Amino acid sequence: MRTRTRWLTATAAAAVMTLALAIHAGSAGAESNGGVRVMPLGDSITEGTQVPGGYRIGLWQRCTGNGYRVDFVGSQFNGPSSLGDHDHEGHPGWRIDQIDANVVGWLNTYQPHTVLLHIGTNDVLQNFNLSTAPSRLSTLIDHITNTVPTAEVFVAQITPLSNTSQDAAARTFNSAIPGIVQSKVNAGKHVHLVDMHSALTAADLTDGIHPTATGYDKMAATWFTALRSVAGSIGNPTTSSDLLANGNIEAGTSGWSIFGGGGLAANTAVVHGGANSLLRTGRTASWNGPSEDLTSKVTNGKSYTTSVWMRTQTGTPTGKVSVAITANGTTNYVVLAQGPVNSSGWTLLTGTATVSWMGTLSSARFYVETTSGTDNFYIDDASMQ
Repeated sequence: MRTRTRWLTATAAAAVMTLALAIHAGSAGAESNGGVRVMPLGDSITEGTQVPGGYRIGLWQRCTGNGYRVDFVGSQFNGPSSLGDHDHEGHPGWRIDQIDANVVGWLNTYQPHTVLLHIGTNDVLQNFNLSTAPSRLSTLIDHITNTVPTAEVFVAQITPLSNTSQDAAARTFNSAIPGIVQSKVNAGKHVHLVDMHSALTAADLTDGIHPTATGYDKMAATWFTALRSVAGSIGNPTTSSDLLANGNIEAGTSGWSIFGGGGLAANTAVVHGGANSLLRTGRTASWNGPSEDLTSKVTNGKSYTTSVWMRTQTGTPTGKVSVAITANGTTNYVVLAQGPVNSSGWTLLTGTATVSWMGTLSSARFYVETTSGTDNFYIDDASMQ
């Protein structure tokens, strides 16, 4: 069990408000999947104050949902179950100099291939020697590139602040970063600029400093775009014949949608493999289930082998995996696999079937259902290939 200590930072006024107010995480037990090591590095915006996990949630989901295998690394640990890897190096309240005093040790311990650096907000909030903040940032980047010289280092211009004078100071600090980054590039370093300030507005902040869930997701999208622009920074996407984008549910509900009535959620309490399963609740008909759109993926006349692990919360219905094919205005249903399921353990539904149609395909929807009843159920580790 991980033991974490919480520190509460009092604030007297917006002008001296410290970017903390949340969890100071203790040492983490590292989660590793053998993927490309990525170190999220910074302050509470990296940690995810107000929204635990912060941008790391959306970034993880984008990486895994697009076939990239990444391993977040760092001494800190937090975030929800929808974040498949909770490790990071985000330290609430810390300034550039505080990160710099520790970074060499972290880098030597975790040996990241990629570093995501978002730091400087606390220097602005604490009005800490702002005229030399760019110089401190430059030194920090040098310590990173000297310690892990082959790493790809992404340096963000810090996110906006609601307070007008503080945001003006942030903009002044940000204006120095492109030149700093370019000087490192000219020296042959693997350093890249990320404009995070323009990605958000004050409306994306929950307390004038920290992003809302939507704001953090905008950060995730910006990081992901930057990472994909640099070959190898998060490896290469795996190629697979599997039609399901998130069959192992490790990216939460990403790729899945509700077919019929009820709810759909990632679940961590009952899983077949990995960290998540998918829980379907509130069904109003037997055909209601979780689904994925395969319209652009299926091949006419091809035989597919399908596997889905299924388990109910209660009840012993017959589980069924189907694909609804709509062509020329007519919908036909192909049963891919079926069998009895129960609440005491996981059952593998598997089968091989040919999917074909006449005319022009307009929709192909993969979904899991029951032959009767409306029992809540879980699915996990699904594939169709």
